[in-house]
Amino acid sequence: MKPRTLERQVALVTGGGGGIGSAICRRLAAEGAQLIITYRSGKAKALAAAENLEGGDHLVLHAPVDDGEALQRLAETVQERYGRLDILVNNAGITEAVPHEDLDGLDDALIDRIFRVNWRGAFASIRALRPLLMSGDGGVVINISSIAGRTGVGSNVAYCASKAAMDSMTRSLARALAPQIRVLSVSPGWVNGEYARRMPRELLAEQEAKTPLARIAEAEDVAEAVYAAIAHLRFSTGDIIPVDGGRPLG
Repeated sequence: MKPRTLERQVALVTGGGGGIGSAICRRLAAEGAQLIITYRSGKAKALAAAENLEGGDHLVLHAPVDDGEALQRLAETVQERYGRLDILVNNAGITEAVPHEDLDGLDDALIDRIFRVNWRGAFASIRALRPLLMSGDGGVVINISSIAGRTGVGSNVAYCASKAAMDSMTRSLARALAPQIRVLSVSPGWVNGEYARRMPRELLAEQEAKTPLARIAEAEDVAEAVYAAIAHLRFSTGDIIPVDGGRPLG
């Protein structure tokens, strides 16, 4: 079976101006997709990401994923401009480093904010955009998860739990939205991006040493997995696709 062509397909990447998000946008645009990049506060990064894309008719929009009215306006804009949506990548997410043993450090406000963006935001995006995803030949939703949802090792306990919830949502919605919409999670381990660069180099070296493939991921590794899930894994849905270099084996 030939890979699914992305020529003139419409793809929306939430939080598409960040390191992983912009890499995903570049990969999909290179295959001919028209990109919609949404942002919460990083307008300059989102615009810069769009300027670096191949092709044309790309769009940058302010649409925080935890703002239901903004998501509804987003859906209306996509409908007016493109008339459909083929691909949704739920990439927007937040976290803060809080040691797992520091229960008081993980206060209720931070817990609520993490779940509001990481889980509810992804669900709300799918809910708002589902009619558009069903208007073509079959939509694809890719949720950018994390192996923290499986290992319980990550920036804080709530972050790990939010990614586990995202993977559970992937399975639930893959069943509920089939056969019109496929839903998958791409689940990276450590990624050499903005968050990793704030960590001590010794910590990253330790993670590399414990990873069978002897490095942490680059944003492009995640983008390649997203593309593969869309274009090649066309009989897969509800699956969690790891991009971790075998880290849980170390």
